[in-house]
Amino acid sequence: VDGGLQTVELKMPAIVTADLRLNQPRYASLPNIMKAKKKPLDEKSPADYGADVKPRLKVIKTEEPSGRKAGVKVKSVAELVDKLKNEAGVL
Repeated sequence: VDGGLQTVELKMPAIVTADLRLNQPRYASLPNIMKAKKKPLDEKSPADYGADVKPRLKVIKTEEPSGRKAGVKVKSVAELVDKLKNEAGVL
């Protein structure tokens, strides 16, 4: 909502996206950058927030894709249409 506020309620899991122009970026001033360097940085783990980070997907197997033969370059649209008609049987 342009210039306003919108509250949305939804069930989890959910994906929320926003437009890039949602907020104008704030540029930090040099004094604030220097102050930020002196502040302690608290490191927290997901367990500190009670989050379960166990993997929920199980990889059963992976395979390389089968090889394909090389493509053919055509010089004109007419040649492409001819190949699609006569060789591929598409048209």
